[in-house]
Amino acid sequence: MTATAADLVARTRDLLAAHPPASTAPADFLRARFDAGLAWVHYPEGLGGLGAPRTLQAVVDAELEAAGAPDNDPRRIGIGLGMAAPTILAYGTEEQKRRFLRPLWLGEEVWCQLFSEPGAGSDLAALATRAVLDEAAGEWVVDGQKVWTSSAHTARWAILIARTDPALPKHRGITYFLCDMHAPGVEVRPLRQITGEAEFNEVFLTGVRIPDAHRIGAVGEGWAVARTTLMNERVSIGGMRLPREGGMIAPVAATWRERPELRTHALHQRLLGLWVEAEVARLTGERLRQQLAAGQPGPEGSGMKLTFARLNQEISGLEVELLGEEGLLYEDWTMRRPDIVDFTGRDAGYRYLRAKGNSIEGGTSEILLNIVAERVLGLPAEPRDDKDTPWKDLAR
Repeated sequence: MTATAADLVARTRDLLAAHPPASTAPADFLRARFDAGLAWVHYPEGLGGLGAPRTLQAVVDAELEAAGAPDNDPRRIGIGLGMAAPTILAYGTEEQKRRFLRPLWLGEEVWCQLFSEPGAGSDLAALATRAVLDEAAGEWVVDGQKVWTSSAHTARWAILIARTDPALPKHRGITYFLCDMHAPGVEVRPLRQITGEAEFNEVFLTGVRIPDAHRIGAVGEGWAVARTTLMNERVSIGGMRLPREGGMIAPVAATWRERPELRTHALHQRLLGLWVEAEVARLTGERLRQQLAAGQPGPEGSGMKLTFARLNQEISGLEVELLGEEGLLYEDWTMRRPDIVDFTGRDAGYRYLRAKGNSIEGGTSEILLNIVAERVLGLPAEPRDDKDTPWKDLAR
């Protein structure tokens, strides 16, 4: 029988009674929450869920927040939660689900994404990282380079796509793996960004051995698996749940209210327009989440991610203009390798610089415009002459 909202409220209150947040270690509370099926209620029983409607997660979260219960620090483990977990759930074996989902949700194992390469960013299917099967050992030997890898310096595991058959067209000769970031042959190097920090990395893979048991999906079907990851990625980036006047619009609205001497009529008109757009995007995100409750994410997430990138860049630009000379200041150029991206906890200069990456990461805006045009609006696809050509014969 499907759980109801009342069932979940009762179950959550039982959890709180048995493990009072005030006297229970956060890690112990989170383990108990997972085992009670209240981690992600729409997942199957035994995997942190109850097979309940996805929309009922909000019921559980509200009860836990009101009780002051700890969360699993979702910003630190966002790649695992938003990309690795739904992919493993959709394509993984039962053994893989039970091995990886619990420590992933608990934050005991951080994940990163080894997809983009120096020659395969927007055209991801052109990737050149190779995986060759060592049949005697039951392992794949991986060689190649990945780039723009968030959290690689803290990650324990990675979702990885590699080419396993160069004789097939580029979308068909790819296989999906789970890669141990501590395995011999994995080298992580920082990439310093315009902010002065290095939250991104480049990753070199030299003779890295991956057991066939860590393959996700069938050999050669990695592109289909990766599309599930990418759709979830765009939803997780563009469809984050925010309160009214939350996200990037919050600090600029606060500055407007607190600093009347900075106001001009022209800035006021721009702020009003962006505030309305931010609210429309927030409500659209709520509608998207309701649609997700009924099935898998679709290409609509690409539209949300497009909006997210454009609004962040326009709002952060307005904030710098509003602050005038103060907007030119920057708090610290120290080279750091942060665990999270903190837009609202930093200064206006950081927000302005970091937002430039929003139209690149998670799929460039140009590529997402094509996806929206073709898969949402049904417009004719762009002409392509490489669709049926073996990857090994493509010009590089």
